[in-house]
Amino acid sequence: MDFVVRPMTDEQRKSIALEYLLRLDRGEDLIDLFDAKARVHFPKWGVANGKDEIQRLFADLGRIIGSITHHHAHLNVVIKDDLVVVEGASHGTTTDGVEWRAGITHAGLWCDVFEIRDFRIHRLHIYLDPDYWDADTARYPWLVSR
Repeated sequence: MDFVVRPMTDEQRKSIALEYLLRLDRGEDLIDLFDAKARVHFPKWGVANGKDEIQRLFADLGRIIGSITHHHAHLNVVIKDDLVVVEGASHGTTTDGVEWRAGITHAGLWCDVFEIRDFRIHRLHIYLDPDYWDADTARYPWLVSR
């Protein structure tokens, strides 16, 4: 019997990226979505290399983010080969009870850039403002006038 290896479809790549977001929303483990040698970048944390560091990154985030909900009905998804770019909004609560909501507070808008192949996330760069508390606003003159 011959096995035929077929490349992933765009829909399969998209489903893995969306599954990642759904698991974040539900507070479920997501490490099995990543390749063993995957890299994840999160602002102010840096780059996590491999599953052990990725687990540490998400554990660190779990110490500050109590809950998060991504607004799945309004996601923008762009797929080009192995790259899946997902842009969207979220709301949630920090572990110390501060609420954030895209469009209301400074936090909540984000963009994730995935590299997905062989049914695993190989690279993820997360772009967002991690100031969920709106505590770092004094340094920006355009915010003073608002």
